[in-house]
Amino acid sequence: MNVFILCTGRSGSMTFIRACQHITNYTAGHETRSTLLGEDRIAYPDQHIEADNRLSWMLGKLGKKYGKDAFYVHLKRDVEATAASFNRRWGRARSIIDAYTEGILMRPRERGLEFCADYVDTVHQNVGYFLRDKPNRIQVDLEEAKTGFRRFWNAIGAEGDLEAALAEWDIRNNPSVSPSMVDRVRSFLRQI
Repeated sequence: MNVFILCTGRSGSMTFIRACQHITNYTAGHETRSTLLGEDRIAYPDQHIEADNRLSWMLGKLGKKYGKDAFYVHLKRDVEATAASFNRRWGRARSIIDAYTEGILMRPRERGLEFCADYVDTVHQNVGYFLRDKPNRIQVDLEEAKTGFRRFWNAIGAEGDLEAALAEWDIRNNPSVSPSMVDRVRSFLRQI
């Protein structure tokens, strides 16, 4: 069985996969096929857990190939916190929020929290609609990650070191840099 972690990004997906790497009867990866095209993009090995926020834009392909046979996790984080995290990431290479605003909304010079919140809402609605008829699904909220991960572990029949997996949730991965830190870095770079 394949497992897909569907999310907006900025919601704990890297930590989720690091926790899954303590599972011995599945492989696990984060954005492992993100640069591929066509069927190769979603050709995951059996017994694999994949987290990739861009899968929320490929749900048709995912549904056609894996359908009701896969297990799906809707990984969520508080909408305001997620939007605020994206709002700190404008202009980064391969930024999904830039791609959404510039490419999908066709508003290339606009930035702001409202665009981030719209992106988060859109992805949650896409994922929610996709999952409406999937029997093997669970929602995990970042704010209660350990409880949700334990339910996930049991639901997929995971084997391995659950305590080590749960300990991963105590480590903050891929944090957005605060605006004040960005200002300090820019100031430092101007001085050298």
